[in-house]
This record gives sequence, C-alpha cells and structure tokens, in this order.
Amino acid sequence: MTAPRRLHLPAGAAARGPYSVDIEPVLAGWEHSALRVIELPPGAEHAFDSADSEWVVLPLAGACTVRLDGEIFELHGRASVFAAGSDFVYVPRDAHAQIASGAGGRFALAGAKCERRLPARYGPAPEVPVETRGSGNRTRTVRNFAAADAFPCDRLIAVEVITPGGNWSSYPPHKHDEDRPGTESVLEEIYYYETEAPHGYGYQRISPSRPGGADLLAEVRHGDAVLVPDGWHGPSIARPGHALYYLNVMAGPGPERAWRISFHPDHTEGYA
Repeated sequence: MTAPRRLHLPAGAAARGPYSVDIEPVLAGWEHSALRVIELPPGAEHAFDSADSEWVVLPLAGACTVRLDGEIFELHGRASVFAAGSDFVYVPRDAHAQIASGAGGRFALAGAKCERRLPARYGPAPEVPVETRGSGNRTRTVRNFAAADAFPCDRLIAVEVITPGGNWSSYPPHKHDEDRPGTESVLEEIYYYETEAPHGYGYQRISPSRPGGADLLAEVRHGDAVLVPDGWHGPSIARPGHALYYLNVMAGPGPERAWRISFHPDHTEGYA
C-alpha cells in the first residue's frame, strides 16, 4: 500500500460537503476503509446512497431515526461517547438511507467497500460486547460493536475505545500490513478521536514497519483523524485527567474478515 500524504488530519481538515469528516478510500490513498461524521441540527435530515460500500450508522451524541430498505430503525443513541455505548444500524451496499434527528446530534458513518449485499440490521446497545483490555496504566474499555467476531459485515471491522486519563492504549505497538495466513491480515485503519473536555488531547504514534513506511507522532484533539495505511501503530496516550475516545474503522482485501495482528518485537505484552 502507498502511504497517504497526510496521516494526521486535524479537525476540519477532512471536512467535505455536509460532513465534518469525510475520509473516502480514494482521498485516503487506499482502497477499502471510509469514515464520515455528520452533525445534524434539531429537526434536520440527511440522505445518502451507500453505493459500493457497507456502512454502520453510529450515534456519537444524540439520537436519530434511520429509514432504510422500507424499514424504520430508531436509534436511542447517547449523550456522548463517554456516557455509554450506543445502538447502531447496518446499511448494506446499493441502498438509500435517510437519517433524521429531532433533537440534533453527531453521527458517524463507518464504511468499507464490499462485494456482498447483506440485509439491513439493527444492533442493540446491550448486545455490544464490551471488554476491559490491559492492566494498570494500560487499562482501557473496548466496545466491539462491529468487531469481526461480534457483528456480521462483509468487510467492515469497527470498534470504540475509551482510554482513561493518563493511560496508554493501542499498546504494545502492533501492525496488520502483511498477508500472513493465520497470523496477520492486511487492514487499512482509521482512528477518529473525541475528547472528554474541550481542552483535552492525546498522542498517537505510528512507526515504520518497512523502509519508507508510515511514520507519525501527533498531538490529537477532538475531531481529529489519523490514517494508518501500514506500520506499527501505538501507543495512543490520553492526557492525565481527561479520558480519550477513538473510533477504529478497518477493512482490507483479504478473503477473510479478520483482525489478525503482529506485535512489535521489542514489546512482549499482548494488549493491543
């Protein structure tokens, strides 16, 4: 894969049309993973065609109704990503969807180019697998709402991570940029960040796994995104006193939808 020219996209840098974040594969410099974030004022609606991609509509703040394939899905959402997990809706490829929000809110559309058209489906918040990963100052909460083994998609893999203030996540550094059957899968990855306070922030590291590969050390703030086309990524570090949130969106070319990773040889703790 060819590394995108910009790996760190500060808030507003990936805005396009109605979206505050619009990362399409062609703009990212890769082939599969996509992310959109849209903010709807009270009473507003937004319609989109899924085209050749599958999408998950995930409320980040607020509630909404999604009309899709003749069905109406009510998403109860949440006050913020730090308050709780959320219910969500799977939008298949070749579909027309309409999002409406009476009270307004912010909504993520996590997407991936895909081949199969699966049925539209509602994902209830209580059924989202939640795990505490790591220990000590590496402890974080992972909401596996569209993990490979948690929810049926064709290509898309997506999870949420809450890192408490002062803690490290995406640790130890790990990668998924080689096709090694049973060991590692090729996945393009997007990190989308939100902070618990307006002045909150964190840090994201990507180090090369090959000559000329992705290399980044960035301060990340609310609304920022980071692209991981290849390389060892991690840690992601939260400022002390304020939790850090990120949404991971992944997809790749392999025949199997799987999250298989290799840990950096200089680190032995298996907690990514």
